[in-house]
Amino acid sequence: MKKIYFIFITLFLFIATSYVYLNNPILLDTMDKKIKDSFFVLRGDIPTTDMVSIIDIDEKSLAKFGQWPWNRKIIAKIVTNLTNAKAGIIGYDIFFAEHDAKGKANDYIFAQALQNSPSILGIMFNFEQNITKNTLPNIPAIFIQKNFTKEFLPIAKGYLANIPILQQSVYSSGFVNMIPDNDGIVRYVPLIIKYKDSFYPSLAFEMYRLAKGYSKIYINYTPNGIESINLENKQTIKTDRFGRMFINYRGKQGKFHYISALDVYNNDFNKSLVANRFVIMGTTSAGLFDLRATPFESVYPGVEIQATLLDNLLKNDIISKPENEELINILIMLLVSVLSAVIIYRFSAVYSFIGVMLLVTGTYYAQYYYFVHEKTILNTIYPLVLIVVISLVLTTVNYLFEHKSTLLIKKAFAKKVSPKVMEELLKNPTDILEPKEKVITIYFSDVRSFTTISEQLADPKKLIKMLNSYFTPVSRIIIKNQGTIDKFIGDAVMAYWNAPNDCKDHADLAVKSAIEHLNVLKKLNKDLKKEFNITIDIGIGINTGLTTIGEMGSEGRADYTVIGDSVNLASRLEGLNKYYGTHILISQNTKDLLKNRYVIREIDTVLVKGKKQPVTIYEVQGFGKEKFEKYEKALSLYKNREFTKALEIFEDLYKEKNDKIYEIYIQRCKHYIKNPEEFSPVYKFDTK
Repeated sequence: MKKIYFIFITLFLFIATSYVYLNNPILLDTMDKKIKDSFFVLRGDIPTTDMVSIIDIDEKSLAKFGQWPWNRKIIAKIVTNLTNAKAGIIGYDIFFAEHDAKGKANDYIFAQALQNSPSILGIMFNFEQNITKNTLPNIPAIFIQKNFTKEFLPIAKGYLANIPILQQSVYSSGFVNMIPDNDGIVRYVPLIIKYKDSFYPSLAFEMYRLAKGYSKIYINYTPNGIESINLENKQTIKTDRFGRMFINYRGKQGKFHYISALDVYNNDFNKSLVANRFVIMGTTSAGLFDLRATPFESVYPGVEIQATLLDNLLKNDIISKPENEELINILIMLLVSVLSAVIIYRFSAVYSFIGVMLLVTGTYYAQYYYFVHEKTILNTIYPLVLIVVISLVLTTVNYLFEHKSTLLIKKAFAKKVSPKVMEELLKNPTDILEPKEKVITIYFSDVRSFTTISEQLADPKKLIKMLNSYFTPVSRIIIKNQGTIDKFIGDAVMAYWNAPNDCKDHADLAVKSAIEHLNVLKKLNKDLKKEFNITIDIGIGINTGLTTIGEMGSEGRADYTVIGDSVNLASRLEGLNKYYGTHILISQNTKDLLKNRYVIREIDTVLVKGKKQPVTIYEVQGFGKEKFEKYEKALSLYKNREFTKALEIFEDLYKEKNDKIYEIYIQRCKHYIKNPEEFSPVYKFDTK
């Protein structure tokens, strides 16, 4: 009877999951993509073709030539030097939709340089608004849709093209759009976008096509969408149903040769990195907003994604789904269903658990092998879900699970909140978890230069051990001071006060925690220096305001957390510490609620990204009371546009103490003495 029951349940769950997979394959799509991301990380870096170089509009170049866009004469000289260095094809991950601010004569100079170069300009499509600028170019290729019944290509509503004099000076163009997935990560790039009745290739795809000399592009359809894109029947590129190519990332940023645009302008660069190679001009500067999230990094230059796509085409190591994809995935699901049932039926609870974990691990690594070595994408999440679901349904120890669930919850919350909050949560979880609006104090801290620390430690075990050594005392401080730890985000800590239960003097408790955080870090750094040969520096941002609190998430995955503009501002304040050379920054709202004595000085009035109202921010240096009369006088003069007088005091202060905030105001004063009409008492930050 037991065997029949197991067979029936297993078949039912297999059929139900297969039905969901075939009829709604995107249901667990995001989770499946995250697993594919982990494959990249587990695989690590792989070599490139060494045929693609990047001309970087980097910080060094911006410091020399000023903010983008530059005078077209500058770009013309860069292009000329690349042409003289015998660059194979030059692509531009930028576009020129406006005339040069210095006059059309500069556009003519740039156009002449383009005419003499093997250049392909970039264009940008808009999928939200029907806005057009300039005229789209004619693509010197023939696009043929085979077995076409329904359009699956991305269809643009508008575009930004280059000004005519430049567009007419090049042979072709390609779009530079990056369309991330719902979680913000760029995994696929469309090879072709359709606008009205015309087809346009991506920049990397067009560079590759021209280099190979292909003139016909076949878009092969099936009833379910696009199967592949064929180049004159000489090369077949497997795509998803929308004509997008899965990017086989080479690793973290820096896998391609980067050459500073300034070095090219000065003609002081390694010509062999350009000669007979593909060259893409783009930027790694955060200020130009072409940074994307990839499976390897949350901040990755868009120009290197273009380079990776081109390198995939050149190396022909494109990762794609197999033919008969659905049949193969269902057979895998059937296999793991049978194995899961056998494990649960044959073995005791302990050995069943071990067997299921081994099956999950084996399934994961089998999928990983095919992904990395066979360049084949198989669905991973549905087999894993089946293993877990079948294992849970077939178990007969529900009473033990229910008994231990309370202990697990209590143990988990004991690490996240103070014992007092935990007990209240267990007494009446429904009321506490109910979403509501409340004034709370939010606390963000982040480790500076964590990437450098990670690279220095190298060993993941050492990195985790170091982080645990850091997070443990920090968590104790927050919990001791009645705070709630919301989450650990990599090397960052998010916490808040006055939720879920009321907390008197929550602003003071948050600031007190921040000061104690810095104090304990001094001692901790001595131990970290001895054990890991590193020291940690941090930034802390604190803000008080009205937020939404409660249990949030999906039906299957939720957490008690806080959201709102007040949370975002606290995060922004944490990030501003790096700019101002401070460690603890608080908002005006938090300062107004403080009752204890602290060493506090006003830093600036700022407008952070994502906010419409400016906020005055303050630095907390510790407990006690210290006056900054000389500094406050200089700051008052600065606000009243008396820049010369303010400059004298700030320079005196800087001589007394090498403080970055003095240096910032010295530079501002010098700038506004020359340009008083540009002065604003509110300093605007355009980046996070």
